[in-house]
Amino acid sequence: MCGIVGYIGHQNAWEIIIKGLKRLEYRGYDSAGVALMNGKMSIYKKTGKVSELESFATSANKNGTLGMGHTRWATHGIPSDQNAHPHLSGNQSLSIVHNGIIENYAAIKEMLSKKGHTFTSDTDTEVLIKLVEQIQLEGATDLREAVRVALSQVTGAFAIVILCKDEPDLLIAARKGSPMVIGIGNNEYFVASDASPIVEYTKQVYYPEDNVLVYLSREQMEIRDLANIELTPYIQELELELEALEKGGYEHFMLKEIYEQPRSIANCLRGRIHAEDAGINLGGLSEYASKLSQAKRIIIVSCGTSWHAGLVGEYLIEEYARIPVEVEYASEFRYRNPIIHEEDIVLAISQSGETADTMAAIELAKEAGATILGICNVVGASIPRLSHAGMYTHAGPEIGVASTKAFTAQVTALTLLALFFAKKRGTLPLSKITSLLTELQETPKLITTCLENDLFIQHVAGEIKDSTNCLFLGRGINFPVALEGALKLKEISYIHAEGYPAAEMKHGPIALIDEQMPIVVIATKDSSYEKIISNIQEVKARKGKVIAIVTAGDTVIREIADYTIEIPVCAEALTPLLATIPLQLLSYHIAVMRGCNVDQPRNLAKSVTVE
Repeated sequence: MCGIVGYIGHQNAWEIIIKGLKRLEYRGYDSAGVALMNGKMSIYKKTGKVSELESFATSANKNGTLGMGHTRWATHGIPSDQNAHPHLSGNQSLSIVHNGIIENYAAIKEMLSKKGHTFTSDTDTEVLIKLVEQIQLEGATDLREAVRVALSQVTGAFAIVILCKDEPDLLIAARKGSPMVIGIGNNEYFVASDASPIVEYTKQVYYPEDNVLVYLSREQMEIRDLANIELTPYIQELELELEALEKGGYEHFMLKEIYEQPRSIANCLRGRIHAEDAGINLGGLSEYASKLSQAKRIIIVSCGTSWHAGLVGEYLIEEYARIPVEVEYASEFRYRNPIIHEEDIVLAISQSGETADTMAAIELAKEAGATILGICNVVGASIPRLSHAGMYTHAGPEIGVASTKAFTAQVTALTLLALFFAKKRGTLPLSKITSLLTELQETPKLITTCLENDLFIQHVAGEIKDSTNCLFLGRGINFPVALEGALKLKEISYIHAEGYPAAEMKHGPIALIDEQMPIVVIATKDSSYEKIISNIQEVKARKGKVIAIVTAGDTVIREIADYTIEIPVCAEALTPLLATIPLQLLSYHIAVMRGCNVDQPRNLAKSVTVE
């Protein structure tokens, strides 16, 4: 949530910042703003898209080689020009952009009000910059020291950039619990919420740790912690490629990312399996392999789509490795005083690696002595750094807010993990592991086959696009797929949709079914096939409109469903990977037909970095 771009160097800062903010639009936002140093400190901010900010500042002086920009997702205060960032100190000499939440802002605001400060916005961010100003007034005249002292007095999460009109050669950045990356160029530095605004300028990056302040001039970078101890940065080579951030001829990033899934799954598998001898190489787990194989319980913590992937993982791990698994919403786990043992494995799943609730759940589990595994897509993100061991999914950048290739990559990683545990524990014959690994290697080709149904799926979408409600039904390992299908439809098309275990339909949802209600059923030929046929019959008896995802060659369900979408024959354990594809395409085409903003659905953000 929110996007930050900062620049100090010799290039035009406005151009770099605006281009960077557009790269960060996928994070979700409702207003945008820029602070620019060009002989004075100029502030431009506007409710709406970055393009509206550009129009607003058409006649402005855009010269200057130092500046910062921000896209805001409202937390404290409604979307408005006044609440948009940057925010100014009372004496107008300091400006700040901020991602995160200052939890004790109300108490600080009350204190500052008593000292004579007034506030022009409803944000916690304005409180922070005026706290810095007050500390300067009380004697800490050095800006660096005032920022350090202020940050030591706040609780919550933050990624901030600060400018001062009296110090035109200094940019201050700091973070705690919110993402930030520093790009290192030739006598220039870049600050951003993620690497997408930086990749075309430099491959050298530094990911600050929590409670770190970064002081940037054109010639050097100085790093200190909140105790004012100087630190040495760990500089990394950025793996992200610029073309991965472009649409590549597709109308939307979401469609591009749906079609990238054969490649993203192949990338997730690359170098990790040797099917001929049941070989599974998960190097990121090697140090903890013995402890993992003896686990008595695995707790999966995640949010949203990653939670659905975790549910698939529960089925796989319990079925193959015979380890009890609990799947928890990270946002609930952290607040209900959970029972955690030192022998437990806590598996955190996150596309971005910056999900605030998931990180808080990790911290809670670490305090209890549990071993933390992370499954994440973004190299260098916070969750991999907080984890003891883990796996990257290698899906590549996912720009569309509605997760597609990240979900299937997570399910792929969880499939590998389940088989890894099974082999270590001896709970599955090697011949079965070999068979599943062989089929898993073929999954990218099978997904390509699923994508060939796109035109027919588009036709089906046209038949149900005007619906106001939709049910998704699945059984066993495909129940989480039903949940994920419903989530995709509701978040990008704004149609109310719910996912249910098919057998639970009789316990309430069946009351909703009539001829206006589309029912999407995952009805592949698996261990629940006969039961799912009965569920479809129950829907048809009440005039429901059935769209069935079936195994290729199925003639039984074709006779009773209104529409059938085929997926290739595969092992039951792998059906979530294939059945997901038509559901993604269905949701995408419905959203396009309804005129929705597919890549940036209203009120949503790609990475939920605040509570």
